[in-house]
Amino acid sequence: MPEDRILREQLVELLHGGSAHADAGTVLEDFPADKWSFKPNGAPWSSWQLLEHIRIALDDLLDFCRNPEYVAPKWPEEYWPKEESPANAEAWDKSVAAVLGGLQSLEHLIKDEKSNLFARIPWGDGQTLLREVLLAADHTSYHLGQIVLLRKQMNAWSG
Repeated sequence: MPEDRILREQLVELLHGGSAHADAGTVLEDFPADKWSFKPNGAPWSSWQLLEHIRIALDDLLDFCRNPEYVAPKWPEEYWPKEESPANAEAWDKSVAAVLGGLQSLEHLIKDEKSNLFARIPWGDGQTLLREVLLAADHTSYHLGQIVLLRKQMNAWSG
């Protein structure tokens, strides 16, 4: 076992949530379709926009970690969807699956003993895999919390 085994285990736990906040699966499961585009009490984003933003950010972080030809999307316009609702249920389900898959891909990177958590990513500005995983966990949990708040405001949360 590598010396950083405990760190890797704790990073996976942080990434998936459930300790200090609800995990992505719990937040997104059984989400009522009629609430995907609703913005209660003047909320700036719908649940769909938050979900897509999480997906886009996770895709971007994974691309940055793995792709030597990485090009950052334009901030903020390419990180936020303009549409307040998905085109259909398939689009919602695809986005949920992509978020859960993105978290799973980060988990695989973390668990891979060949992945050096502390080495600088060669095409970055000093970032490490550790920093990117922490950023992904922080960003995802922040926006999942916003989705939980929206669900509570819409009486669509029983957690």
